[in-house]
Order: sequence, then structure tokens, then C-alpha cells
Amino acid sequence: MAYKVGIIMGSLSDLDIVKTALDVLTQFGVESDVVVSSAHRTPDITAAWSRGAKEKGYAAIIAFAGAAAHLAGVAAAHTNIPVIAVPISATALSGLDALLSSVQMPGGIPVAVMAIGKAGAKNAALFACQIIALKDEEMFNKLENYRSEMREQIERDNERLKAQL
Repeated sequence: MAYKVGIIMGSLSDLDIVKTALDVLTQFGVESDVVVSSAHRTPDITAAWSRGAKEKGYAAIIAFAGAAAHLAGVAAAHTNIPVIAVPISATALSGLDALLSSVQMPGGIPVAVMAIGKAGAKNAALFACQIIALKDEEMFNKLENYRSEMREQIERDNERLKAQL
């Protein structure tokens, strides 16, 4: 079965970080749709896009936003599809404002929150793959192989380290 992840970003300036998530999703064979919409500047569009998430076949939504970063919360308020927030460093606060805005959701409307920036984007895509893996054995195996490859890389790095000392 083909799975899709919806990606929403507050501004086109977030695209560089969004591409990190897109690369991971592509690596795992997951389709994605990407849209720019703002929780503050286009709230009606954001709400309508989020309400249509199930019909679009999204297994998860990844929301990228900086500053006040209410995008993930607004998306989550309009769907029961899991929403994953990726805070973006867009102000003098280096993303801390976005992190706190994302993680301080009131009880009842959950949003999973990742790290600020590219590490968060990568983990958000992997987390979306884990959500898919709950129903898809092939995705589960891909994730197992991915972790195995990471372990093997560390083992190779340790061998190289020993050779250099």
C-alpha cells in the first residue's frame, strides 16, 4: 500500500529545512505533498488543508514553522491525523520561540515536536515512517535495516579510529 505524508510550511523560506525531511521520505519510498500556508496569514486555507488530510490519504502531517509557530497546532486542531511539528530558527531567538510555541499545546490536541531545524526535519520524517510501520511490515523492515546500517557505520568508525591511534 502506498502511504503519503502531508507537509505544510509557514513560509517558502523554510524549504531548505523541509528538503531534509523530503529526502528521508524519498529514501523510504513515502510519497509527500508540500504546501505553503500560514497559521496567521492564511488560517482558512490551513484549516481546510488540514481537514482534508484523511481524504488525501496522509498517514501523518509534518508542519514546519518559525517564530510564534502555531502552524502545527492549527493543523492538529482540524484533523485526527498525527501532526509532527518541526520548529524553525527564524528570529533572534534561534528557534527557541518556535520550539516553545510548538511543545506547549494544551491538553487534548496533541502535537509531536521534534528538534529545531534539520535534525528535527530528519527525525520528523523518520517518525512519520514509524507511524506508517505500525500498519506496514515492509516499512518496519526498512526502519530495522536503517538502524542496522547506522550501527554498522559506528562499528566501521571505531575500527578507523583504532587504526588512527
